[in-house]
Amino acid sequence: MTTTLDRTANRALAPGLPARLSLTPKTTLAGRLDGAWWPYSRDLAAELPALADALEGRWDRITRVLVNPDPWPVVPHKVAVTGHLLHVGWFTEQDPDKVILLSYSTGRCDLLVIPPETEPASAARLMTAAALPGSILTASLLMSGEAAADRRTREVRSSEDAWETDGGAAPLPRPHPAAHSVVGARMIPLPGRTGR
Repeated sequence: MTTTLDRTANRALAPGLPARLSLTPKTTLAGRLDGAWWPYSRDLAAELPALADALEGRWDRITRVLVNPDPWPVVPHKVAVTGHLLHVGWFTEQDPDKVILLSYSTGRCDLLVIPPETEPASAARLMTAAALPGSILTASLLMSGEAAADRRTREVRSSEDAWETDGGAAPLPRPHPAAHSVVGARMIPLPGRTGR
């Protein structure tokens, strides 16, 4: 059996890229998600070290990661990160749009996983929405909402393009130079002014 990885950006060619991450501010409002992660590729072994390093300051040492295997071509059992091994588990029942990170000292961190091929504007909206404190939206709801918004945008653009090609946006005819733009107006002299 041959496995092919779908990579949008090769980590080996661009080492040291920071994790694209958006976290909820520290607050007492607990939400369903603790933020969002936008990996550069679908290669977990290449993506997880940068994510674990980025989270270490806030969540301490991440020791375990849980994913749904559907969006990841290969799910390694262990990934070497700075100073330790990260254990990776998978559950088909888990939301495919979410990654769960566990830390011995801090607990659990649930992040929306934005597909690597997502357009930057869409990814920015998703990262902002996932980082809202106290949000009750799940990862799948955020992704389906963004997909619906993207479909509506494409439909509007398609109808605008049809309008343009059907002549709907033709320039307005220019008035004759002798035509006056104000019809029926009358000049009223102001007191103290003389007519010219």
